[in-house]
Amino acid sequence: MGEAAKKILFVNSEIYPYLPESPIANIGRYLPQGIQERKKEIRSFMPRYGCINERKNQLHEVIRLSGMNIIINDVDRPLVIKVASISAARLQIYFIDNEDYFKRKQTFFDEDGTFFEDNAERAIFFARGVLETVKKLRWAPDIIHCHGWISHILPVYLKKAYRDDPIFSESKVVLSLYDDTPTAPFAEDFARLARFGGADAEDLSLLEKADGINLAKTAARYSDGIILGADKIPGEIVEYCKSLGLPILPYNAEAMNDGSYMDEYNSFYDQL
Repeated sequence: MGEAAKKILFVNSEIYPYLPESPIANIGRYLPQGIQERKKEIRSFMPRYGCINERKNQLHEVIRLSGMNIIINDVDRPLVIKVASISAARLQIYFIDNEDYFKRKQTFFDEDGTFFEDNAERAIFFARGVLETVKKLRWAPDIIHCHGWISHILPVYLKKAYRDDPIFSESKVVLSLYDDTPTAPFAEDFARLARFGGADAEDLSLLEKADGINLAKTAARYSDGIILGADKIPGEIVEYCKSLGLPILPYNAEAMNDGSYMDEYNSFYDQL
């Protein structure tokens, strides 16, 4: 793609300061800024979890982007888009919201530490919400960079359900893998719930055993490049990625610490 890789879409599970600092949240915050400073256009998305204080963070609804419905398990779910700015970095963050899925104060686990039963549906809603919003923005990304397990169903949708859409016809997927792989199982019917458009049972076959490892494998199967974003990713996932023959950028702790990973990532985008 070379110099044509001008537009990068970041799909994040966490972004600081909207969620506490963590390796994923910090990359969600600083990588888009670094890539923007390297002369690329960027857009960033994350879920609008209920723990995010809308007044403090000055979130407001984007009426022209909201108003769509996403059908999951035969139920219409309103898609609400909100936006906020990190002014010091000249970044605008888009938030995918829905009262049923994201109003609760916790992110992925309830107060007792139990994995939410509808986390599969939340991941489906988030991925489809991002893609539908980008379509409405009429902003064609060259690279879609996914961070965190809640973004992992997006690659299969991009390659199967949205492949004929001119907005996404040239888009490549970069998948960053972390040590956030859920150990608790998802709903048993994840594969059925996730079917949409051209994404059929065969494409989602790994999710017949609906766990975090098979979700990550599904994401990798439909990605164009893999970035190892942590040093403790389950070995089964890493070996599967290697078996696909995809370009893989290995984890570099030193680069993470000194910020030079941004140049590595920028070069990785350009090579796809």
